[in-house]
Amino acid sequence: MANYRNRRVAQEIMREVNDILQKKVRDPRIENVTITEVSVTGDLQQATIYYSSLAEKASEKEKVQKGLEKATGLIRRELGQRLQIYKTPEIAFEVDQSVAYGNHIDELINKLNKQD
Repeated sequence: MANYRNRRVAQEIMREVNDILQKKVRDPRIENVTITEVSVTGDLQQATIYYSSLAEKASEKEKVQKGLEKATGLIRRELGQRLQIYKTPEIAFEVDQSVAYGNHIDELINKLNKQD
C-alpha cells in the first residue's frame, strides 16, 4: 500500500511541478523544461525531480540547473499549498539522462542500418 501511495504522490508532484513551472515561475532560464519523472523516498520526505531541457550546450544546461535551484523555494511552497500531504518533501532537481541515452541508441541503430 505504501508503494502505491508513493507512486500516486510522485505523479501528483510531477503534474503540479509542470504546472508551477509553466504558470508561476518567470525565469527565462527554465522556459523549455519538462518534468519527466519524480521519485520519492519511502517516508515522502525527499523528492528527486528529473527534467529534460531543449538546451544542448553545457553552459545552457548549467543555467537551467541554476534556474531550477533558484526556483526551488517557490516550487516547494506552491507544492505545500496544492498537495494534501502532511509534510512537503524536500526537492532536488536532476537532469534526466534517459533522453540522451535514447538519442545515443538511435544513433547506433542508424549507423548499423547505414552499414547494411
